[in-house]
Amino acid sequence: MTGEQLDKVGSQAGFVAARDQSGGSTPKALRLYGIAEDQYSGDDEMFDKIHEMRTRIITSPKFGGDRIVGAILFEMTMDRDIEGKGSAQYLWEDKQVVPFLKVDKGLEEEADGAQVMKPMPDLDALLARAKQKGVFGTKMRSVIKLANPAGVKAVVDQQFEVGKRIIAAGLVPIIEPEIDIHSPEKAAAETLLKAAILDQLNALGPDEKVMLKLTLPEEDDFYAECIAHPNCLRVVALSGGYTREEANARLARNKNMIASFSRALTEGLGAQQTDDEFNTLLDTSIGSIYEASST
Repeated sequence: MTGEQLDKVGSQAGFVAARDQSGGSTPKALRLYGIAEDQYSGDDEMFDKIHEMRTRIITSPKFGGDRIVGAILFEMTMDRDIEGKGSAQYLWEDKQVVPFLKVDKGLEEEADGAQVMKPMPDLDALLARAKQKGVFGTKMRSVIKLANPAGVKAVVDQQFEVGKRIIAAGLVPIIEPEIDIHSPEKAAAETLLKAAILDQLNALGPDEKVMLKLTLPEEDDFYAECIAHPNCLRVVALSGGYTREEANARLARNKNMIASFSRALTEGLGAQQTDDEFNTLLDTSIGSIYEASST
């Protein structure tokens, strides 16, 4: 982690590109990109295909640190090369994009209207490897489906407990307690979530900094207190299944919140497109998300 990276993540205009689909979501991401499941066999070929897609996006002349603050990588992407360099090293040195790593191992079964993260027995070793490869921070996701105080508390407590271990390892955690956009109690869950997050932020030491990745709220500027909190480096928004148009419109109404979109970033991109077509579409996508993140 460098001071330059810290400044960029904390204050530069732009957004975070989420390029971290894991094994479970990769077939869908490839299908949307125009690669059917009969075009590869087994996990190795599947991950080769998704790495080709991610490489095409990251190496595009339209993808750079002028509009993109950071990028979240899947562990297998971190362990692979882009144009002869480690992916994290390439992102920072060639693109001036700050690298983050997804560290969670997926979700437990739903309990109390929420899904906490599965255990991460190898977390310390992964964090050490990430730091050695030039990664700045991490991301880990839980899901809240109902406005159940016990479920919300379990998610937030776990996120911050693991987050403190990540801080101790010299990295900045992106804490992501996603609220399902289809929740019948979305606004009520947001009220519980904000209170739980502020309690945890208030308990951090002055040098313990986190980022938050939150579902776009029902009430505009709902997370303003989190954004202003001295222990919160940045609040980024997940698209959560909204179309890019809807996600951008909601984001633009939330001041000082920036995007961290995954599917909404790649919407419309296809393996069969020429480089000109691909880069033009990516440029439009990045431009619209950058604009929505600049309010």
